[in-house]
Amino acid sequence: MQFQQLQYFVAVAETRHFTRAAEVVHVAQPSLSQQIKALERELGADLFLRARGNITLTDAGEALLPLARRILADTDTARQEVQELVQLRRGRVRLGATPSLCTGLLPDVLRAFHDRYPGIRLLIEEGGSHDLVRQLARGALDLALVVLPLPTPSPALTTVELLREDLVVVSSPDEPRPGNGRRTVRVPDLEGERMVMFRHGYDLRELTVAACRSAGFEPDFAVEGGEMDAVLGFVRAGLGVAVVPRMVATRSGRGLRVTPLARPGLHRTIALAHRSDVAPPRAARELQRMLLER
Repeated sequence: MQFQQLQYFVAVAETRHFTRAAEVVHVAQPSLSQQIKALERELGADLFLRARGNITLTDAGEALLPLARRILADTDTARQEVQELVQLRRGRVRLGATPSLCTGLLPDVLRAFHDRYPGIRLLIEEGGSHDLVRQLARGALDLALVVLPLPTPSPALTTVELLREDLVVVSSPDEPRPGNGRRTVRVPDLEGERMVMFRHGYDLRELTVAACRSAGFEPDFAVEGGEMDAVLGFVRAGLGVAVVPRMVATRSGRGLRVTPLARPGLHRTIALAHRSDVAPPRAARELQRMLLER
């Protein structure tokens, strides 16, 4: 049973005339008649009673008509759904990002994407790079913003470097400026400073602790274990200083003093990752393009 045969059958059933039905579906009348006969042979039953000048449905035809109409309607709906997706009128993007990127980089980009494609749902998953890589590998995400180098590099993932971001020191304006009040501080100046530290598994925690150890000291934690919003809140409350991305400090600067790190400073590299074996959906590819062109 072919879609075209059902289309011809419904046209004859509605016009009760083979020639007019052929005109409706834009096909020659002999071709239409042949397809109807082929359908009848396949079903093993006549669908029409063909009397001179009078075409009526048989019982088999009456039974098939509502089913055929439903199939044609469902096919048309499926075609429209796919066309809307291809034209980016509907769909979804599953994007993973570290909490600091959700705070600093993503809001403006996602706003621009939503303004351009309001019918696309954005599903955001916050997590550390290690967790996001696992979710990408099992197909739970289309794209992920991760910090390089990855904790467990995988040939199954493709990564494209997006940006290299400076890190800065944030503190409460009510507390003395770190580094004895200088406008910039070096990592060694953080020795003896009480620090607010992110939870284990957080990319910024590993980077900051490694930098302190390279400078010859162990960081002194006043509070540890928070996500980005919690860390910034603890700093505002005067519990200590923290090392955060410049974009986060700029966006969340109210109630914070921002002190740059003196050269060479600290940086992190952000990359956009997706599975190597599966191309992201079109909507995800469009978001990827906007992120790369930002």
